[in-house]
Amino acid sequence: MKNGIRMSDIAKELNVSVVTVSNALNDRGGVSDEMRRKIRERASQLGYRPSAPRTPRKPATNVLTESGSIGILTSERFAGVRGTFYWFLTAGVSKELTRCNLYSVYESVSVADEQSGTLPRIVTERQVRGLIIVGQLARTYLDRLAEMHIPILFLDFYDKHSDIDAVVSDNFYDSYLMTDRLVEKGHKKIGFIGTVTATSSIHDRCLGYVKCMMENNLPIDKAWVLDDRYPDGRVFNQFDFPLDNMPTAFVCNCDETAFRVIGELQRLGFRVPEDISVTGYDNYTVSDMCVPAITTIEVNLTEMARAAVALLVERLQNPTKPARRHVIPGKMIIKDSMTDAPSH
Repeated sequence: MKNGIRMSDIAKELNVSVVTVSNALNDRGGVSDEMRRKIRERASQLGYRPSAPRTPRKPATNVLTESGSIGILTSERFAGVRGTFYWFLTAGVSKELTRCNLYSVYESVSVADEQSGTLPRIVTERQVRGLIIVGQLARTYLDRLAEMHIPILFLDFYDKHSDIDAVVSDNFYDSYLMTDRLVEKGHKKIGFIGTVTATSSIHDRCLGYVKCMMENNLPIDKAWVLDDRYPDGRVFNQFDFPLDNMPTAFVCNCDETAFRVIGELQRLGFRVPEDISVTGYDNYTVSDMCVPAITTIEVNLTEMARAAVALLVERLQNPTKPARRHVIPGKMIIKDSMTDAPSH
C-alpha cells in the first residue's frame, strides 16, 4: 500500500469532494450509506492513515460502533502477487474490517527488519488500535511486538505466546485425513514435502501425516520427508527425491509446493498420478492451473477472516479475557492428482 495518502487522493479516485471524504471518514452526516461504504473501502485499499484517532460521535460500549484503524502485518515472504493464498486471506481480513466499521492499514515486514527486530511504523507510532499478523514471523520479532502491549491476533499460525489469540486452519486433522485417503487407495509408501521448521502450519500438517502412518503401521522413510523452501520462503523448483527408492505418493504442505513437485516429477519421467500421487493444501488458483489438477484441502478463507476480526474485536472490548486458538476445519477437494497405488 502507498504511504502518505491524503483525503484529496481518495476524493480524486472517487470523483467526489474532499468534504464528502472527510464526512464519510469521520462518520458525519451528508453522505449516503453507499458512498460512505465506497469511500471507506477505497481508503482502506489505498492505505489511508488518519492523522490522529477520531473521537466517537457519542459514547459507545461496543467497539463496532467506533471507528478506528487495525493493522494488517505480514512478512514480505508472504506478500505475494495477486491471486496467492495470503493475498486472498489479507483481502478477506480487510473486507471484514471494513464491514465492521474499522479501517485496515497494511504493512509488510522486510527480511532485514525481521532479522534486526525493527518494528513497523504503524506499531511504533501507535497508528492502530490492534494488529492482525498474517503468516508466521520470526519468534524474536513476535516477542518484540508482544512487548508493545497492543492487542494482537495471529492468523494462520500460532506460537509460544499463549496469551495471544490465534486463528488457524485444522492443519493436523486435515493432513491426517488426506494421508488416510491415500492409505485407503492402497498406498503404503507415502512421503511428506514441506519444511517443518518454517511455520506452525507446515509442522502440524507433517504431524498429521505422521499420525496416520503410525496408526496404519506404515514405514516413514527419512528420505521421503523433504524440505520445500529456502529460508526466505521461496519454494524449491527441484527436490532431493530418493530416485532409487521412490514412494507411491507425496502429501505436500501446500498447493504451490504440490504444483512444483508435479512439474519436477514429470520432468524426471514419472507420471502423476499413475506412478506417484501428489496432494496439496489450500485449494487456491494454482491447484486448478496444474495438469493434473491437484487434490487438495480447501481452506475457508472467509471464515478465517471473519473469526480473526471477531476475536480481535472481542480483545479490544475486553483486554483481559483468556486467549483462544480458533480452529477452522477444511474440506477435502478430490481432483486428478491422486489415484490408487500402482500394482507393481
